[in-house]
Amino acid sequence: MSFAFEDLENTIVSTIRKNVEGKDIGVAFSGGLDSGLASAIAKEYARSVTLYTCGTQHSYDVVKAEELAKQLDLPWVHVPLTKGNVEIRIRDLIAATGTSDPFTISYELQLYCVCLNCKQDTVLTGQGADEYFGGCAKFVDQSDNAYDVLTKAAVERLLTVSVPCEKQIAKHFGKDLIYAYINDRIVSEVGKVDPELLRPKDMDSRKSVLKDIAVHLGYPCLADRKKKSSQYGSGTTDLVRAIAREKKLMYNQYIASLYDEVMSGKVPNYRGAVINARIDPVIKEQAEKILREQGLSPSEAVERFYLRVIEDKGLKDKKD
Repeated sequence: MSFAFEDLENTIVSTIRKNVEGKDIGVAFSGGLDSGLASAIAKEYARSVTLYTCGTQHSYDVVKAEELAKQLDLPWVHVPLTKGNVEIRIRDLIAATGTSDPFTISYELQLYCVCLNCKQDTVLTGQGADEYFGGCAKFVDQSDNAYDVLTKAAVERLLTVSVPCEKQIAKHFGKDLIYAYINDRIVSEVGKVDPELLRPKDMDSRKSVLKDIAVHLGYPCLADRKKKSSQYGSGTTDLVRAIAREKKLMYNQYIASLYDEVMSGKVPNYRGAVINARIDPVIKEQAEKILREQGLSPSEAVERFYLRVIEDKGLKDKKD
């Protein structure tokens, strides 16, 4: 009996094989399905594979990654994030990439630390699986329109924000960065899959197609892996927030102060008030897409909006 996703499976395997064959590979390894499957496939073709997991000592990712490394019978290295080194790492990441976005920093800091510590010249990452295989939690329980907006926005952010930042990190360290799931041929094969099979019905059915591929390849242990977003699973966000609180700052204020100091040499003045607001996620994604096209950050847009409110002395009715 033929396997429903055989062409997609073969494309993933051949893509990884082509990029790792005969090489010593380091893997940005979170202990989840994406990096786990990429590592298992790479093991079959690379000269050697070493797994690197960045996170705080007892964080979810570190615990799960060490456990999975033993199951895959691959060497594993813990790259520690601590109260003593995290600010230095954030400063260095900002200097290497120029990024000021706190959200981007929260999930790219792990790759930066892996590249810093990786002894291999080639680094394999499972980035992109969430976006292409329906792995994001925000995709669950959405209307058809909202799901369409959110999935397209996720892919756009991946390709226009995450990947460019990651390539800058790799270039900074002289590494060759390999993506296991971001490839024109893979994306083309994903496009042939029934969209309803990619769309998660609940949290447990996320990335069900990739899970089926893992099982078919002989790695059923990967299909049951529970995963948190890297910024939370690694303990990064909690660690940075704790340091920010000690300085009596919000997370975004703290990152902004570090960015100012690194990029302009300014002494941190912990600029800016923080606004916490809940809005419809679809509106947020659509608006931020337009802002990115105009080269504006959400913070700059909110500040302009507040200035307009001051100038107009309130919000004018649309009919005015």
